[in-house]
Amino acid sequence: MVIKSLELSNFRNFRLLDLNFDEKTNILYGDNAQGKTNILEAIYLCATTKSHRGTKDRDIVAFDEEEGHIRIFLDKKGDEIRIDMHLRKNGSKGIAIDGQKLKRASQLLGVMNVVFFSPEDLSIIKNGPAERRRFVDMELCQLDPVYLRDLNSYNKIVNQRNRLLKDMAFQPELSGTLDVWDIQLAGYAKRIIERRTMFAQELNGIIREVHESLSGGKEELEVVYEPHVKTDEVEERMRKNRERDIRMKQTTTGPHRDDFAFVANGIDIRRFGSQGQQRTAALSLKLSEIELVKRVTKDTPILLLDDVLSELDSNRQNYLLNRIGNIQTIVTCTGLDEFVNNRFEINRVFHVSHGEISD
Repeated sequence: MVIKSLELSNFRNFRLLDLNFDEKTNILYGDNAQGKTNILEAIYLCATTKSHRGTKDRDIVAFDEEEGHIRIFLDKKGDEIRIDMHLRKNGSKGIAIDGQKLKRASQLLGVMNVVFFSPEDLSIIKNGPAERRRFVDMELCQLDPVYLRDLNSYNKIVNQRNRLLKDMAFQPELSGTLDVWDIQLAGYAKRIIERRTMFAQELNGIIREVHESLSGGKEELEVVYEPHVKTDEVEERMRKNRERDIRMKQTTTGPHRDDFAFVANGIDIRRFGSQGQQRTAALSLKLSEIELVKRVTKDTPILLLDDVLSELDSNRQNYLLNRIGNIQTIVTCTGLDEFVNNRFEINRVFHVSHGEISD
């Protein structure tokens, strides 16, 4: 899978942009706050329908404009695919593939697979459970459309049930409808837990070898899924916690409270690992994500590296650069020293300055 070209109009600080990428390594370099990450954000949007920054569409469209546009030409196993995304300050985004408008934004997921790696990802191990759930969900949503539907339905029901719990404070007679929501919630919760269990198993089949190599054979890493509730206990726990839910006016049981542990040589490095251990584990996780996408899709993802090399020591830089040699990579950085020092092959270089790009 390769991005052949990217076109932007009124996107962030780019009025008009037309970029042709090489199928291997592409470098976007320049000073900070020039727009390098905005290019990666546009690609990520076209792969996942969301900004990696969590930004709303209205804040992505250029300051004094009402609409923005992204167009990507993608080569996927020999077929050319055109992705168009229309962003509006006041309204939902419009998406089309090869000129055919999509009814739902979620239909875009899986068309283009990307792995995004930024300095913030190095903190995924030490950050809270929400960050780790988000990583797993974004990966599974790209790879498994059934999981995407289940997760969307589950989140919708949790929100509706929470709204009902708040309304019950003023209308206690509404409590009779809780059973209906609980039956639906339990069904989706079980499917999500089962798929996350499988995901952890698939990831462990890759990450052990990657991490052992990256740590010089000193550590064996395992990802341990910690479901908030087991599949065969969902209904029972929901019944048991109903009074607490009513009192707290929110749903306190389910996979929206799951976590994932990272255990190196028997030690939970979320709590007891050094910063170096946590960073190495985060890098192993990202490299394993690339390999998992390859195995599931039988194709290579596009790797987006956002100024991450400056955050890694020379050993980790070397390891990362050696592992990504055979897939299309788009890298942002402030200078080219890391690549020159590592004698890494660069196929295309772009200089980014004030929303303008030169070769």
